[in-house]
Parts: sequence; structure tokens; C-alpha cells
Amino acid sequence: MKTAEIISELANLPIEERALIADSLLQTLNPTQPDIQQAWVKVAQQRLNDISSGKVEPILASDVFARINARLSA
Repeated sequence: MKTAEIISELANLPIEERALIADSLLQTLNPTQPDIQQAWVKVAQQRLNDISSGKVEPILASDVFARINARLSA
């Protein structure tokens, strides 16, 4: 089967299956490094804990971008 035929077949799959295939293919191009991945998991868990406990308050992305735009246009 040629590449164009594979792509055509894949384009007809449901979006969830296409996303899974795309993610799998991307990982073959840029494989994860377990130690780095574990470090990011630890950071994400700490941030979730900080938000859940009320230690930090999340900021809406729209607010962050508004602040950035205000600084850049000043």
C-alpha cells in the first residue's frame, strides 16, 4: 500500500482514532525520555495539588493574554 492510500484510508477514520494514530506517529519521531517525562508529571501533580488546596489561584488564559497585549501595546 502506498503512502497516499494509507493517508486516504486514515482520513476516513473517526477523529478519536485519527488523533490516537497521529499521537503514536509523533512519538516515533520524538520519543519521550522517561526521566524528563517523570519530572513533568511531578510538576503537574504539584501544580494540581497547589490549585486544589487553594495555595494558588488559577488565572484565565484570556486574562493572561489581555495583560500581555496591554504590556506590548504600551
